[in-house]
Amino acid sequence: MSKIRIHSSTRILRARIFDVVEERASGDGIKMERSIVRHPGASVMLTLDACGRVLLIRQYRLPIRKRLWELPAGTRDPGESPLQTARRELAEETGLRARRWRKLLRFYPSPGFCDEEMSVYLAEDLTEGEAAPEPYEKITKRWFAWDEALEMVAHGRIRDSKTIITLLHVDRFGPRPKR
Repeated sequence: MSKIRIHSSTRILRARIFDVVEERASGDGIKMERSIVRHPGASVMLTLDACGRVLLIRQYRLPIRKRLWELPAGTRDPGESPLQTARRELAEETGLRARRWRKLLRFYPSPGFCDEEMSVYLAEDLTEGEAAPEPYEKITKRWFAWDEALEMVAHGRIRDSKTIITLLHVDRFGPRPKR
């Protein structure tokens, strides 16, 4: 197998959170030309309380013009590690702080056009605090029984990919929440 070689990479857009580049590459008998979203990455927080309930938030997502139930998550700031992002975003969006953190998985939600990598953390041993969401974030938070959250996935009431991936991964591979 030959190595893919990048011939050119030109930034065509610099946005607040991401860049878009046009790249040309070849190798392995193929030539490619793509527009690629360069994203700094994000962290996702699976937050479980002492009873094994999972915290979901509901917020408006402008690109799809809908409110979604999803796990708290956020984009990495420059110089921030994925765990630092998880800690910051959980506090900002929910007011919660966790004493125990455990990395569960990493994945690429849309590798066909975007290099964003999501890091998922389990947040446990929680304390309440004051939330400080962005002005445009009108967040509703609610605790769900684990089985109820899975039913929401099964019946299309959760349609957010990071939430579906995380819930199904944990349900299959653990750590299993109390039921």
